[in-house]
Amino acid sequence: MIRRLATLLLPLLSSALLHSAAQAAGYPGQREADWIAPSFRFHTGETLNNVKLHYTTVGDPANPAVLLLHGTYRSGADFVGKDFAGEMLGPGQALDAGKYFIIMPDAIGVGKSSKPSDGLRATFPQYNYADMVLAQYRLVTEGLGVKHLRLVMGNSMGGMQTWMWGEMYPGMMDALVPMASQPIEMASRNWMMRRMLVESIRQDPAWNAGNYTTQPPSLRLASTMFGIATAGGTIAYQTQAPTRAQADKIIDDRLAAPVTADANDFIYQWGSSADFNAMPNLTRIQAPLLAINSADDERNPPETGTMTAALKQLKNAELLLIPASAETRGHGTTSFSKFYASQVGEFLSKLPPR
Repeated sequence: MIRRLATLLLPLLSSALLHSAAQAAGYPGQREADWIAPSFRFHTGETLNNVKLHYTTVGDPANPAVLLLHGTYRSGADFVGKDFAGEMLGPGQALDAGKYFIIMPDAIGVGKSSKPSDGLRATFPQYNYADMVLAQYRLVTEGLGVKHLRLVMGNSMGGMQTWMWGEMYPGMMDALVPMASQPIEMASRNWMMRRMLVESIRQDPAWNAGNYTTQPPSLRLASTMFGIATAGGTIAYQTQAPTRAQADKIIDDRLAAPVTADANDFIYQWGSSADFNAMPNLTRIQAPLLAINSADDERNPPETGTMTAALKQLKNAELLLIPASAETRGHGTTSFSKFYASQVGEFLSKLPPR
């Protein structure tokens, strides 16, 4: 059955209609826009009309294209923030915005792209990472007319999707940089904590099967606990909160922060990782790959050895493991490009020119 989003019933000029919005440019050619997919088929067989894919771009479309993929519940705009862009997009830096055309989409279910909170709530199609990657591919090729990518680079969820890009479209890119991720099946503590996050909201009576009028209280508590348990870094937390009073201050501040998320969106976002497993098709990857993880990553602990074993299956892959310190932030370390900007630049410099 084909559903239509009430908020997306604007007439389409063509299948590649672009709704552009002006934005104060912090980098050459910086802008935000939307591309509308007239019809999108999900892995479940469900079809949705007029699916909106929001994106930010920087640079000249005539330059080599780079695709940057954000983490869960984040947005493409993260990459133009100072923590990433400050060390990566400036003149002479690894992803110099004057030399590359950088594409930063909001994934399905996130940011300004189509999502449950637009109106369908818990009847929105159950999307997964494969659906997100397909939507990104359609945006890049149909919406922007890009036929080849110099680089696909992603963080956390975007890192997992970077592995999938290499498998689903192996000839599409020259290089891959998955960060804060592994290609292994979603399991162990990583999935356990995600499952608990989702269950905490679903089992809250205020959620009401997705038909709430105000955000369920569990959303604030569950997201705060998940964030502390799976990101931040052990050494960093010990440095920031060596006393109970300091630890309580961090908790109090986070619990007092405004809730900007939507519970249905949140459930879909975290649940979308359930069937992720890039291992069976790992050898399809052709492009050189630089995996970047942090030694204190709570969701991808290096001591399991799973990443090392996975990389042995690839002909041209290497791992940059950022040492843990008071400056790193566990799973959140790779949000800060200062830890790896020079290595990414060196990696790209070794690629054959196109």
